[in-house]
Amino acid sequence: MEESKRKIETCLQNEPAYCTVACPFQLNMRDFIEKMQRGAFNAAFKVYRNAVGFPEIVAELCPQPCRAVCPRAKTDAPISVKLLEKASICYARNINPIDYNVPLKNNRIAIIGAGISGLACALRLATKKYDVTIYEKTDKIGGHLWEILPDDLFLTDIKRQFMHERYTLSLNTNITSLDELDYDAIYVATGKGGEDFGLLGSVKQGSFASSRPGVFLGGSILGVNSVEAVAHGLQVANPIERYIKTGSMAHPIKKNETKMHLDPTVLTPMPPVLPEDKTSYTREETKAEAQRCLRCACDACQRHCDLMTYYNRYPKRIRDEVKITLDPPILEGHGFVATRLIASCNQCGLCKDICPQEIDMGEFLLKSRQAMHKKQSMPWVFHDFWLRDMAFANSQVAQLSRLPNGYNKSSYMFFPGCQLGASDIQYVSKSYQWLISQKPDTALILACCGAPALWSGDTELHAETIAKLKEDWISLGKPKAIFACPTCKQMFDRFLPEVEGVFLYDVMLEWGITPKKIVSEELVSVFDPCSSRQEPKLQQAVRKLANKAGFKLQALKYEGKLAKCCSWGGHVSIANPTYAEEVVKKRISQNDNPYITYCVNCRDIFASAGKPCYHILDILFSLHDLEYKPPTITERRTNRRDLKREILAKYWNEEIEMTQDESKFKLIIPPQLKQKLNDNMILETDIQAVVEHCENSGEKILNQDTGNFIGHLQIGYMTYWVEYRKTDDDFELINAYSHRMGIGEV
Repeated sequence: MEESKRKIETCLQNEPAYCTVACPFQLNMRDFIEKMQRGAFNAAFKVYRNAVGFPEIVAELCPQPCRAVCPRAKTDAPISVKLLEKASICYARNINPIDYNVPLKNNRIAIIGAGISGLACALRLATKKYDVTIYEKTDKIGGHLWEILPDDLFLTDIKRQFMHERYTLSLNTNITSLDELDYDAIYVATGKGGEDFGLLGSVKQGSFASSRPGVFLGGSILGVNSVEAVAHGLQVANPIERYIKTGSMAHPIKKNETKMHLDPTVLTPMPPVLPEDKTSYTREETKAEAQRCLRCACDACQRHCDLMTYYNRYPKRIRDEVKITLDPPILEGHGFVATRLIASCNQCGLCKDICPQEIDMGEFLLKSRQAMHKKQSMPWVFHDFWLRDMAFANSQVAQLSRLPNGYNKSSYMFFPGCQLGASDIQYVSKSYQWLISQKPDTALILACCGAPALWSGDTELHAETIAKLKEDWISLGKPKAIFACPTCKQMFDRFLPEVEGVFLYDVMLEWGITPKKIVSEELVSVFDPCSSRQEPKLQQAVRKLANKAGFKLQALKYEGKLAKCCSWGGHVSIANPTYAEEVVKKRISQNDNPYITYCVNCRDIFASAGKPCYHILDILFSLHDLEYKPPTITERRTNRRDLKREILAKYWNEEIEMTQDESKFKLIIPPQLKQKLNDNMILETDIQAVVEHCENSGEKILNQDTGNFIGHLQIGYMTYWVEYRKTDDDFELINAYSHRMGIGEV
């Protein structure tokens, strides 16, 4: 986890935009543009004025170095920042500076030169209420601005910006030696070719510091253009103030660079907005041009990761909130700031793949779950159902590991995963039948890969599950695994790398399966499950199989290397159902086409949400159509049990006796109530157990008005309540619900 934290430190979230780095003033273009986009011209102008000091002068002279680095220059046209700056001045309600009530300072500062750089320095220092004196050898202020701008423009701007400030101006005063000045600091801004007092060669670029203590040089004397000279004047105020406070000339030099990475996929071409009058934007034109700006930021995680989008969090913020959750500054030692966020990560891995720094927030949050589990601070309810489901899949009722009759070892084993047969036993039975028709020695393992234990943070349970899988694999002769589930292969690759694995659909394509469902140019889209992102061969195999069946394919925005989770991964639907529902809506709304997918969880989730969807095995074996209705969670349990029975009977001539879980006790549950139980992740078998308990123990309450019985039973951590009535020979369920509280007796 410490390595993950160190990696998060490299996050580029706060890296400046390209235009900000190119700007001599480091104007916060994201902030400025955001305000311009929504027409907040007054607020945008304040951002601009605070950065440039003299807004009207700079807006007129700016050579727009930002345009050269604007990413839009490669697609359509760079943003017209200069026109936007002028528009902020034109449409702001009030362009007068604010009169700050700041106490006067005793420090005295001399500025040599009343050109634009000297005036900019004076403005910054006077605003901070230093005692500033400007010495100018001519009879007027402005320096070379008289040669390049109308005097009414720049003189008006200068007058306006100094309207609340006090300073001393000495015109017709030529300073020939610094020794004649007794000040706490001096700024030499004498312009191009001006007097440098023998210090020009000693100036440290960026800090403006000369070899003489307290003396700084900047502006056109350093060979910069007019706008850069203004920036020097504003920026030199900081090292001057630092020197006054500390006596040090070693002001840190800020590097004008960025490590920011921009995903080129965000560059949707947008033609530039051209002002109708050729010179200036209207309000509407201003907002339209501002909308073209990408507000460049390294925000790939925010745009692509469902979790970070939903919570509006960047990696460093998540790290900080997780830290408070794991190590809270309270005596009880339990934090809740990010508990639900930690449990909401679907472990898809997309964040790492799209991050230029390869920051793996999924792994960080998984380690956080493990830490919370170790501290027993992870809410058990988030993962209890899934762990019970895994236990059922790996129990004697559903688990199976067998060699084919007549073989003492296998070259292949089929590992369909725990969910494929839970959805429909035909998916597994027909796939296995096809495999042994090709390779008769193919073994079979029906079990869960351990993902629920991993996602819950229970490392011990996960290790036990992996150990059992390895034991079974060895007992089968260490065969090559054939996976139907990309998540299962992902788990094996990570925790059982010694098991060589291939995908069912790869071998089906290679060994020559013929799809039984044939269509004519039906338009569909293949939905790649998130766990297939690093499996391009698998992705292409499914598409080729779909093409063989006659389907016409249309690409999705998120597929291939950008494949996203359907909401199943990490088992977040209980921890954060609202978030899970939002994820499902995003996935199924990418287009109106039916989907073909090869993860049964994706298909069942989408089908439950009303999205027409095939599983690839529906096409290969002609099983379900687009009207398919997924099984309930109770039916999924029954399917696993029935799958084992069918497989044992068909291939090993074995019969399984009914277990205690399969009680002959009959409980009638109306269809609407079945759906409610399914939506609330309540197994019908658990409800049946509660009714049986009430009847066998007599622990029930009779409602004399309705004739219904009410009772409860705690199963594991959960307490279940039922309302039911006795019919002639059976029982009918009226209502049921569950909660996390236990009920004690006094």
